[in-house]
Amino acid sequence: MILVRLLPFLVFFGILQAQNTLSGYVFADDVKNQLPGANVYWVNTQLGTVTNIDGYFSLDKHPKSNQLVISYVGFISDTITISSNKMITHVLRSNENANLDEVVVSQRKKSSQLSFLSTRNVLNVSSEELLKAACCNLSESFETNPAIDVNFDNALTGVKQVQMMGLPSPYLLFTEENIPFVRGASQVYGLSFTPGTWIESLQITKGAGSVVNGYESMTGQINAELKKPLSSETLFVNLFRSLEGRNEVNFHTKKTFNKKLSSNLFVHYNERSERHDANKDGFLDMPLSEQINLLNRWQYIDAEKGWVSFVNVRFLQDEKLLGQLDFNPKMDNKNSQVWGSEIKTKRYESTLKLGYVFPALPYQSFGAQFAYSDHNQESYFGNRSYDIYHKSTYANLLFNSIFSNTKHKYKVGINLASDQYDETIEVNQVERTDRSVGTFFEYSYDSLEKLSMVLGVRFDHHNHIGSFVTPRAHFRYAFSDESSLRFSMGSGRRVAAVFAENQKLFASSRTIQTPNIQYQHFGLRPEYAWNYGLSFLKGFQIGTTPVNLNADLFRTEFVNQVVVDWETQGQVSFYNLDGDSFANSFQLGLNARLFRFIDARFAYKWYDVQVDYSHGLLQKPMQPKQRFFTNWGYAGTKWRADITYQFTGKQRIPPSSSNPNGLESDTFGLLNAQITYLPLVNFELYVGTENANNYQQSNPIQSANNPFSPTFDTSLVYAPVFGRMVYAGLRYTL
Repeated sequence: MILVRLLPFLVFFGILQAQNTLSGYVFADDVKNQLPGANVYWVNTQLGTVTNIDGYFSLDKHPKSNQLVISYVGFISDTITISSNKMITHVLRSNENANLDEVVVSQRKKSSQLSFLSTRNVLNVSSEELLKAACCNLSESFETNPAIDVNFDNALTGVKQVQMMGLPSPYLLFTEENIPFVRGASQVYGLSFTPGTWIESLQITKGAGSVVNGYESMTGQINAELKKPLSSETLFVNLFRSLEGRNEVNFHTKKTFNKKLSSNLFVHYNERSERHDANKDGFLDMPLSEQINLLNRWQYIDAEKGWVSFVNVRFLQDEKLLGQLDFNPKMDNKNSQVWGSEIKTKRYESTLKLGYVFPALPYQSFGAQFAYSDHNQESYFGNRSYDIYHKSTYANLLFNSIFSNTKHKYKVGINLASDQYDETIEVNQVERTDRSVGTFFEYSYDSLEKLSMVLGVRFDHHNHIGSFVTPRAHFRYAFSDESSLRFSMGSGRRVAAVFAENQKLFASSRTIQTPNIQYQHFGLRPEYAWNYGLSFLKGFQIGTTPVNLNADLFRTEFVNQVVVDWETQGQVSFYNLDGDSFANSFQLGLNARLFRFIDARFAYKWYDVQVDYSHGLLQKPMQPKQRFFTNWGYAGTKWRADITYQFTGKQRIPPSSSNPNGLESDTFGLLNAQITYLPLVNFELYVGTENANNYQQSNPIQSANNPFSPTFDTSLVYAPVFGRMVYAGLRYTL
């Protein structure tokens, strides 16, 4: 009601400011490709801004300048004279497409980069970066990037789990075009449900996220932008085959009906039908699997009237078979003779995004997001069953405008969410519903001057958490154009889906210890944490080589946490934190561009993650204290090549049947490489390898020779179970 009453005053106030504001869109080469991150500023001034993800900008007029400079790395800068308040639509030409007689000094656009101008600590990752690896799905999209750690979840499913700042994925907020999408029932396998070829870009935010996207983020946010119908390829085909028997087909096409309406169709299929047991323990190294994934997108845009909308409809069916080599589900299902497992998932999704930019007030807009998903997983692991049905509904209403001028912006809105769960945990059936409604306000002071900030607060009411406030703040101070210091802090809350997030426990004989499995949320209080972060980014030259140095220091402190305790042999316990739990992380990174065609990245990471278990404060198990990362990439006209090496330090392994007192893992390194050949502009051939040095964890399955015994356990995995993977493929674009 407050927003409705204030809206006429805000509109009237905005009209008074409209004459002093200039806005527009910046495109790359043609009006189909928006150019996010372009610099727009008045000549001989420090007044300027950068374009957003849609290529849109808005900034105040300058009393002493009427010439605007628009620039972007790898494109020819333009200077234009402004003589009216009319919205600008400007196209920058890339150096490759420019027909000039002069010698042009150009710079290749980086596929992964931190911005000196952004107030938040955000790493922007383009689709070019995702092509540097096999990148068959989103969970495999971080192998060439040091911002995210990729861990091995268990010895059977082949699932890779991502971590940030030493904490697992449930403490990250995953969004797809700023709509939450990997949570609840999809927490373990959800990242494998988005093919890498569908992704246009990724934004990885470290630290407290925006209050606009909810209260659940504790360590950061990963947002995936999908390819847009208006700007995507007319036809795209990707074929992939690994020597280990993984086959994949990606097919994208689009149809433009008129200048306002266009549509995409994405088709993804993958399967693995060959059985492999390289370590000779009698179990499949990787599951037999089959996935069909369909997405239809519609985009409507009316630039003159200010309307833009997206509608997505999606269906997924994913099936996995894992266990002993000779397991036959038709004959051996739960017969206590041959151990095996099946995981079958069906998922339906639909989303609607609607945006309106006021024609007379181009800096002012209204947005609405609606999402619905229906997720049904049926699974068993040996003689243990786990089924989960999760129905989720989400709505977000958002209003953007300014105070006085475009340096002072604000967002205000309301979120509504509903999650209905129906779980079968062995013989127990548990139902619960989580509902929340919240409102938020976020103010940003954003310019190219020394100081910028984003201050946000939200108030939520949850049917189980109650009412609570979530504050978040981000600050940036620029010492120079290529030197900035950032600070962030904020809180987060979440209701843990303890069994959906820890499904690997079912692939073991560990008994489950909870306060009350039939009680609402199993008698466990909601999780509550604070995150603090400091980061420094510095650009400089070594001779003619441009170098960026970045250092991050973050701390996450839990006020309450659902402790997942693997410390007692033969059982896993869930209980509320009684004591301290924290995660300290430090990362030092160096990025350099050598000889114009070679990018080199280095990163060192240190973690101190400790939890007060029922028997004392201990370093979190399966969490290395140190990591080292380096990536070397070459990009020429006909050839591309990438080599990535990751070193993982020692990890504490909790007690097991073979090591009753626990032990410390070995250190190990993994080497990945890929070479791409471009015989034609729209045709690519690529070959590559993962784990080229063929490192494998010895004896990853406890009691593999007796899987129905009390000591059977597949959860104590710290390194690859499978060895070297070699693959090849082709891409065709029209």
